[in-house]
Amino acid sequence: MTANPLSEPESEPISKERLRLWLKLLKASSMVEDEVRRRLRQNCNWTLPRFDVMSALSRAPDGLKMSEISKMLRVSNGNITGIVDKLAEEGLALRVAVPGDRRANRVRLTPKGQALFDDHATAHEAWIDEILGGLNADDIDGMILRLDHLTAALEEQE
Repeated sequence: MTANPLSEPESEPISKERLRLWLKLLKASSMVEDEVRRRLRQNCNWTLPRFDVMSALSRAPDGLKMSEISKMLRVSNGNITGIVDKLAEEGLALRVAVPGDRRANRVRLTPKGQALFDDHATAHEAWIDEILGGLNADDIDGMILRLDHLTAALEEQE
């Protein structure tokens, strides 16, 4: 028996669709990240990792241990140490001893660091608004819903 030439071609396996989705997510994320990196360098003379560390610290007025920053940003302690050292040297962050643990410190932003971060965060928000300006409210709501679903599924796998 021969195949019906008028029948629709078989769809690709779901694994191919998942791969296509991953590549599209990666491309979009990389494009946004590259532009944010460029603007941070050009306008603030900052790196994205520095911005990310300061962002984490800005949300923790009591400070964070280095391991907590590393976990939040999903990078090694070594990556964080150099950034924190530089921030402390510039008077933007300080290390505070943890009572009862001589080896541990909490890192927090100084008032100067918080004020500078607030300025850069305002600029960052405007850049993201501009970069994603082609999306309307329905696009955004739909993508957030679907990405929340993806994140939940990934967290279940951990």
